[in-house]
Amino acid sequence: MTLSPRFSITLAVFSVLFLATIVHILVVMGIPLNVQHSAYDNIASYGPDREFNLLPDVRPQQEALPDLDPAMKHATCRFQLADGPVLFDASIPTSFWSIGLFNSAGEAVYSLNNRTAGAERLSMLVLTPAQLSILRENPPENLEDLIVIETADISGFALLRAHVPHPSRANALDQALLSATCGTIG
Repeated sequence: MTLSPRFSITLAVFSVLFLATIVHILVVMGIPLNVQHSAYDNIASYGPDREFNLLPDVRPQQEALPDLDPAMKHATCRFQLADGPVLFDASIPTSFWSIGLFNSAGEAVYSLNNRTAGAERLSMLVLTPAQLSILRENPPENLEDLIVIETADISGFALLRAHVPHPSRANALDQALLSATCGTIG
């Protein structure tokens, strides 16, 4: 049995289109698995983990992270909760500051600012559910002064932002961000 040339060409075109569709779907689905640069990876170049590292001022086409506000100073701290809970402590002399917690995929886990915290000082503890159970057995003395954030995400980073009301205040805010701590309890 011989196929007509017209049917053969039609079958070949549909076969190529079907195969191209399958390859396209596989490539698109595989892109997220092969992306090498996430925000979590990018901020590692600015300094060591468990320490706030100042990001450079925001300039067009030179942002350390996407969508940073040029009216703010920024510092980041990468952490692994497998190394223990993380205690964030900062006193930032400005009318507005905020901190955002992100998992290693760059998804927001928690956000807080000086207005919602009800205090001018940031005192926040981030830990896993297992670490919280252990902490409840032997709580630190200042536990009632801390904002306690429980997360199942083991790896993550914090982005601390401080509003710069005037360029003359930029150096003072840099120093405040650099003196902020991102370490262990005790």
